[in-house]
Amino acid sequence: MRFNTLFFLLILTCLCLALAQVSYDDCCLKYVQCTHNTMHRHIEKHAVKYRHQKADGGCNIPAVIFTMRKGRIICADPKEEWVLKVMKGISERNQKKNKQVHAQLWRKG
Repeated sequence: MRFNTLFFLLILTCLCLALAQVSYDDCCLKYVQCTHNTMHRHIEKHAVKYRHQKADGGCNIPAVIFTMRKGRIICADPKEEWVLKVMKGISERNQKKNKQVHAQLWRKG
């Protein structure tokens, strides 16, 4: 009886530890090195969305994570001037797209 209880507690402890593990797969661990303007323009042209990463838990650096058209992920330093420019461009494109969709729905409705 004691062995069964001890075995059950051991399995339960392992299960709890396994479930408590945090997945760090979506964290940026370093920034992309953009030294040429052509790289900035490429990212600006092909990035479709972005999100912010805070430096907490397993994510040890603050970052802006750009998602490219084909799903590629690029991590950038949020303090860089070109990063702010690309973020602004994506936001403006999305606002323009949303206005066009809203206008089309308004005409149909």
